[in-house]
Amino acid sequence: MINYEKSTVTFKREILKKDRNEKGELIEKLETEFNIKISRGEENIFIWCVFLAISELAIEKAESYKWVKYIYIDDPISSLDENNVITVASDLAQILKKRQEENKIKILITSHHTLFFNVMCNELKAVNSKTYFLHKNKSKGYVLQKTDDTPFFHHIALLCDLNEVANSKDSSKIKTYHFNILRTILEKTSSFFGHNDFSDCIKDIIDAELFARTLNIYSHGAYSVYEPREMVEDNKELFRKIVNEFLIKYKFHLPELFHESTPATPAATA
Repeated sequence: MINYEKSTVTFKREILKKDRNEKGELIEKLETEFNIKISRGEENIFIWCVFLAISELAIEKAESYKWVKYIYIDDPISSLDENNVITVASDLAQILKKRQEENKIKILITSHHTLFFNVMCNELKAVNSKTYFLHKNKSKGYVLQKTDDTPFFHHIALLCDLNEVANSKDSSKIKTYHFNILRTILEKTSSFFGHNDFSDCIKDIIDAELFARTLNIYSHGAYSVYEPREMVEDNKELFRKIVNEFLIKYKFHLPELFHESTPATPAATA
């Protein structure tokens, strides 16, 4: 319930309760419970519904919202499960598709959630939209990197980074935290194929036991990305072997996502 005078929102729910009447017969009655506590996810869904309704009015040029020129949406799927993430992305995409060419409203959507990003990419292929991801360029700071028609997957970007580091002539680029990243990739691959352990992903390659043991040691929390430590040459060579053997076994397509010459790009609009 929305109290416009006090600017408050409260929630209620109806509960079916069992009781006995004067004759001792079992009966059911509906009772209303007021001021119930809702989860963070439910709260976000409610806020999102209100925002979505206002956005739709603005896009359709309702009289009260003709002044709107820009709509900025930042990660509307916080605290939501995957089913609700897909639902939110689909509903948002349907509203964006309603835009007419004469509608000058610019819409910017940002997210760190790869599932949400990819659903949006697929839903908006047929409309005039552009997709980017924020990339830390070594020479230019942070830039927006275009993804063109290929949806961006976080694990692919990580693999591109690991592959670049593993095959770089400058061995000082290999840090202990790269084992953490590699372990993450192996865990995701293991889950995808239904394996019980990440080591199952590399069990058929040479030195699999050594690789698994090394990954267990160096993927420990002590080797943080915020405290990069350089490894000894033997471990660097081992890291290169694990990465290269893994990429030989699993034929990932690794696009050239990271270009040092990429200029800074204006903000993406849908």
